[in-house]
Amino acid sequence: MSDAELVLRSRRVVAPEGTRAASVAVRAGRITAVLPYGAEVPSGARLVDLGDDVLLPGLVDTHVHVNDPGRTEWEGFWTATRAAAAGGITTLVDMPLNSLPPTTTVEHLRTKQRVAADKAHVDVGFWGGALPDNVEDLRPLHDAGVFGFKAFLSPSGVDEFPHLDRDRLGHSLAEIAGFGGLLIVHAEDPHHLDAAPQRGGPRYADFLASRPRDAEDTAVAALVAEAKRLDARVHVLHLSSADALPLIAAAKAEGVRVTVETCPHYLTLTAEEVPDGASAFKCCPPIREAANQDLLWRALADGTVDCVVTDHSPSTADLKTDDFATAWGGISGLQLSLPAVWTEARGRGHGLEDVVRWMSARTARLVGLDGRKGAIVPGHDADFAVLAPDETFTVDPAALQHRNRVTAYAGKTLHGVVKSTWLRGERIFADGVFTAPRGRLLTRTP
Repeated sequence: MSDAELVLRSRRVVAPEGTRAASVAVRAGRITAVLPYGAEVPSGARLVDLGDDVLLPGLVDTHVHVNDPGRTEWEGFWTATRAAAAGGITTLVDMPLNSLPPTTTVEHLRTKQRVAADKAHVDVGFWGGALPDNVEDLRPLHDAGVFGFKAFLSPSGVDEFPHLDRDRLGHSLAEIAGFGGLLIVHAEDPHHLDAAPQRGGPRYADFLASRPRDAEDTAVAALVAEAKRLDARVHVLHLSSADALPLIAAAKAEGVRVTVETCPHYLTLTAEEVPDGASAFKCCPPIREAANQDLLWRALADGTVDCVVTDHSPSTADLKTDDFATAWGGISGLQLSLPAVWTEARGRGHGLEDVVRWMSARTARLVGLDGRKGAIVPGHDADFAVLAPDETFTVDPAALQHRNRVTAYAGKTLHGVVKSTWLRGERIFADGVFTAPRGRLLTRTP
C-alpha cells in the first residue's frame, strides 16, 4: 500500500471472506488493499485506528422514498441523506413516487436529479416508474440511467402513480424484458384487498385484517407467472407474508429470475406489540404476527429472501392519525435500520457478516453496483460504516435526522452505535457531526 493516502485499521473488518483484523488502504476514494492488521503504514498516509469498533462496508439501501421535489414537507434529499449517513448507509436509491413529479419520464428524472445534486450527503440513484400509460417512456428512462422500474399491483395511495392491472403488468414487463431491465413490484392483489373487511378506526387488528396475507400471496404468484412466461427479471418489494415463501423458493429453484426483499420493521416489530391507535406502525403490507416473523428470518437465512431494505416512507406527523384506515402508511427507518436489524439478528444467532450480506452486498448486486459498492475489497469505493456493535442506545425521536421525527422504534433499546460513516475515503459523519454534502448522483452502468 505504498501509495495509500489513508489507512483504516480495525481488529474487526467485515470482508467477504469473513471478519478479521486488517488494515484497509485507500487512495483517490477507492480501496487499494486489504492487508494484515500490523502492516506498515507508508510515510505520508493518515492512519485512523478504530480499535475494537467494527469496520463495515457502507450499507446500500435500495428502497427509499425521499419525496423531493413536491412533498418536501414529508422529507427531502438533505434530511433523508443525513439520516442515511447517521445510520451507516452510504448509498440509497430513491423511489419514483411520492415526489411531484413522479420519476416516470426522462424530463421528470432530470428534475429530480437537479434537486438532489447539491443536497446529497450520500450517493443517490433513482428508480423509474412503470404506469399504465408510460410504456413508451420506459426505454428512454433505462437509457438515462435509472436502475429499474417500480410498479404497483394495487392502488399506490397517490393519484399520480396508478397501479398496473394484470394485462398492463404483462405489457410493461415485456417492454422491460426486451431491453434487459428490472421491474420491482409492490405485490398486493386489489381484488383480495377489496374483499377484505374494511372497518377503519384505531384497532390494529382491524387494519391487519384489511391487508390479508392472501393479497400478497396472489399478487406474488401473478408476478412470478409473468416473469416465467417472459423470462423477465423481477423483484418483490417489502415482502411481509411468509405464506408466499414456498412459491418463491420453488420459482427460484425452477430458474425464474425473481429476487425478494423484506424490511427491518417486518423483522423486528410484531403485530402483537402494536398499540391501538399507534399509526407510526402502519405500513402496507402490514407488520404481521411473531410466528410470521420467525419464518421471514428463516427465509433470510436460507436465501429465499435476498436482502433487507428500509422502505423509508415518511409523512408529516398530522397524517399519522389514530385511525388506521386514513393514516398515512409508511415507516421512517433510514437512521435506525442497521441497529434495529442487528439487535434482532444477534439475538437469533446471526453475525454482522450476515447483516452486511443482506443490507449491503446483495442490495448492491440488485442494482448492479456490486462492482464498486457493498464490500471491502480492492477497487471498490471506500465507503464504510464504523459500528460499536455491543453499545446500546434508547431511541429518542428528537435525535433523528428525518424531517418528521415519527418513529415506530421510539423508546426501544437497540444494539449497535454508528460511530462514523465514510464516503469514498472521506468521513462524512462522526459523533453526531456532518460534513457538507459530498454525495454523487449515480446511474445504472450499461
